[in-house]
This record gives sequence, structure tokens and C-alpha cells, in this order.
Amino acid sequence: MKKRNKIIYWIATIFLSIGMLAGGIQQMLQIGGYNEIITKLHYPLYVLSILGVWKILGVIAILIPRFPLLKEWAYAGFFFAMSGAAISHFASGESFAEAVPALILLIVTVLSWYFRPADRKITSKNNENESAS
Repeated sequence: MKKRNKIIYWIATIFLSIGMLAGGIQQMLQIGGYNEIITKLHYPLYVLSILGVWKILGVIAILIPRFPLLKEWAYAGFFFAMSGAAISHFASGESFAEAVPALILLIVTVLSWYFRPADRKITSKNNENESAS
């Protein structure tokens, strides 16, 4: 069971990292069609640079060892960015197909977060003491 969870975690995390890194670089550089997408959604173009930089930093945070609190923030940021992207597509009247990439990355974010190993989770002394009882 533990091996299966680790495999699911790494597959989800690698897919998430590639997706976020590729999107983040394209957004930061404002290439790859993102200008048209963000304009259609009625957001200013500078939002792309902000999202791009944060996505790249988020990928670094989830891949490096240790720093579980930083990882929680990165996962939260990915969750908010992808759920916000999907909602933006729906709210602007676009088809479901337009929201699919954001929804896929949202699902992969949740899978990576849920299946992350114990050494990548926040633990507290209270949780450790309660488990020992």
C-alpha cells in the first residue's frame, strides 16, 4: 500500500511540476497563447507575470526536500490558481473544454498533496504524542 501511494505521489507530482513549470515559464514570458486567454477572461496582462513567477517558485517548493510548511503554501497556491482559472473560464461563458487543462491540473494538485509522503507533511508534537498513546 505504501509503495502504491509513493508511485501515485511521484507520477502526480512530476505531471504537476511539468505542467506548472511549462505554464509558468510561458506566462512569465507572455508567450504560448496566454495573452489571448487572459485577455478573453478580462484580466490585465501583468497577471501573467505574477502567476508565472509564483508557479515556478511553487514547483521548486514542492520538489525540494524538507520545508513542509512551504510545500503547503505551494499546494494551496496551485489549488487557488487552478480552481480560479476553471471558474474564470466558466464565468466568462467559455465551453467546458476551455477549462479542462485547469481542471486536470487541479485534480493532479489534490492527488500530489493527498499522497505526499510523511516527510513532506507538516507534523506537530501534539499529533506525535496522540499517535503514541
